[in-house]
Amino acid sequence: MEFSAIQIATFLSGTVEGDPEVKVYNVAKIEEGAPGMLSFLANPKYSQYLYTTQSSIVLINNDFELQGEVAATLIRVPDAYAAFAQLLGLYQQFIQSKTGVSSLSFISKDASYGDDVYIGEFAFIGDRVKIGDRVKIYPQAYIGDDVVIGDDTVIYAGAKLYAQTVVGKCCVLHSGCVIGADGFGFAPQEDGSYRKIPQIGNVVLGDNVEIGANTCVDCATMGSTRIQDGVKLDNLIQIAHNVELGKNTAIAAQTGVSGSTKLGSNCIIGGQVGFAGHINVADGTKIGAQSGVLGNVKKEGEELMGSPAMKLKDFLRMSVYMKNIEKLVKRVDELEKRLNEKQQ
Repeated sequence: MEFSAIQIATFLSGTVEGDPEVKVYNVAKIEEGAPGMLSFLANPKYSQYLYTTQSSIVLINNDFELQGEVAATLIRVPDAYAAFAQLLGLYQQFIQSKTGVSSLSFISKDASYGDDVYIGEFAFIGDRVKIGDRVKIYPQAYIGDDVVIGDDTVIYAGAKLYAQTVVGKCCVLHSGCVIGADGFGFAPQEDGSYRKIPQIGNVVLGDNVEIGANTCVDCATMGSTRIQDGVKLDNLIQIAHNVELGKNTAIAAQTGVSGSTKLGSNCIIGGQVGFAGHINVADGTKIGAQSGVLGNVKKEGEELMGSPAMKLKDFLRMSVYMKNIEKLVKRVDELEKRLNEKQQ
């Protein structure tokens, strides 16, 4: 599907500089542009590519000042990065416009679904499932009994939703994610063995939640594991039983959140962070990659890093000390040597 510069500018409320009728059919990085491609420039580090790119159209910020001639047609917008993301969202809607229910899917006779849904081959829809309008369930997805799925949600191939899971509107669940598996609950016995503690709760996802590929969100022992509106989880994350994640919190890959821990709203968590169980983390907390959070974070907006996690400025100071530790040890050894010589 092709779009002209004037069509794109109209959609973005932007201004065209160049040929308004030039057309594009795909997108590309500005440094890898080719005729018929749309690119954007938001990071000043890539400014030199604006003058050499082969892309037909480039989105730039309104305040960007040209330093030379540009062959591409330019579309000026307030925020080129945000505008490009908006276009990608539109493009994704076009390529994911599937509807219809495959005859090779299994849908329980007492399940229900709304208008304009897509249910792909070998998808399984269990008893009493309720699916909203315009939901897309890709092949081989598993939707357990009594699951509720809100309007405009997308569930990709191979995702697994255990019984009683509740999914809000406009969510995206990527391939291989498992929502509602048993929490890690076992009671030690006198003989050294473990007795499994039944996990009878569920998982509740709010609206606009995105769950990455192969991420696991465990059901609650009792009650609900809760992921609030706008939360974004990367691939390969473990969210344990009875965890609560506040609105618009974003967590990068390979992070693990232990049972009954509560993260506030608008937190940003780097990759491979580990959280101890039964702790509370304040709103707006930012935690660097590979940190270990062992206790409560009470102050909002705190920036932490390290294991155990500490204030970022303390971590950076310690990092400088560690880089110079060999020199410091040699100086101490030399001072001790001189002191011993004076004492003799």
